[in-house]
Amino acid sequence: MKQQSFASAAWETKRKKTRREVFLEEMEQVVPWGELLKLIEPYYPKGEDGRPPKGLERMLRIHLMQLWFNQSDPGMEDLMYESESVRRFAGIELGKDAVPDESTILRFRHLLERHELAAQLFDRVGRYLEQRGLLLRSGTIVDATLIAAPPSTKNQDQARDPDMSQTKKGNQWYFGMKMHIGTDTRGVVHTAVATTAAVHDSQVMDDCLHGAERAVYGDKAYADEGKRQHHTRQGVRWRVAKKAKRGQALSERERAFNRRDNAVRARVEHVFHVIKRLWGHAKVRYRGLDKNASRYFTLFALANLYLLRRRLLPQG
Repeated sequence: MKQQSFASAAWETKRKKTRREVFLEEMEQVVPWGELLKLIEPYYPKGEDGRPPKGLERMLRIHLMQLWFNQSDPGMEDLMYESESVRRFAGIELGKDAVPDESTILRFRHLLERHELAAQLFDRVGRYLEQRGLLLRSGTIVDATLIAAPPSTKNQDQARDPDMSQTKKGNQWYFGMKMHIGTDTRGVVHTAVATTAAVHDSQVMDDCLHGAERAVYGDKAYADEGKRQHHTRQGVRWRVAKKAKRGQALSERERAFNRRDNAVRARVEHVFHVIKRLWGHAKVRYRGLDKNASRYFTLFALANLYLLRRRLLPQG
């Protein structure tokens, strides 16, 4: 017979679920655990060096919570001691199971980075959604978002991160990286590309398309007559916003064209809202483009699942 701790017994009798509990219960049901575990398992330590590894599923669950709650490695360790709902999601019973320490959490993240598993995880979730008819292929919305990096040189190297760069948006300068994405016409991400901030959005546009689109949407940063002609010849509807020529204003017809598809183009912002506002990932956490790109590939996969959770949850 399984014995409960006092904390678990008290947990069972409480009357109200917190927002964190509700969120974790929903994500428990929509994350394709079997698919993700199958992807990581070939690279996960088997314990041949004499040190028994922590359970793979437990470490994956902790890694995803670390992203959802935007925690550092030591912060995630502390959160597991503090929160019963977090321990339950990870399958940890205090007094019976050891809580993975920050070094163990760090090693799991490095494993994903070393084998470039975050990008594969993103692709695997995309296929999972497409198989359920939740990822459309008829059109793509392209967009990019700036991720800020510390501009200070007050660090061990006394230098800015060499993988980051500076760009101007409006009248303000930004230092960091960019994540360029292609989404379907409902805002579900099917492609993601990481670059430094100085790379212009239009340079990465083709990399954000899957090639089978019947329509392409984007803001005026993607306006390019050569690309418009190319896609139009391929039978693709070019729905990129019109950009005024220098010294000229848009005509009423051009403004009407832009207004007509504003609602569609705006859907690309939903995933940025989830990642940067709800989950707090508006700034890089690590030095180096690859480490941060790995983090955002996983975040986009999780944001897709979150945005589609109502459709993925069991009905009834």
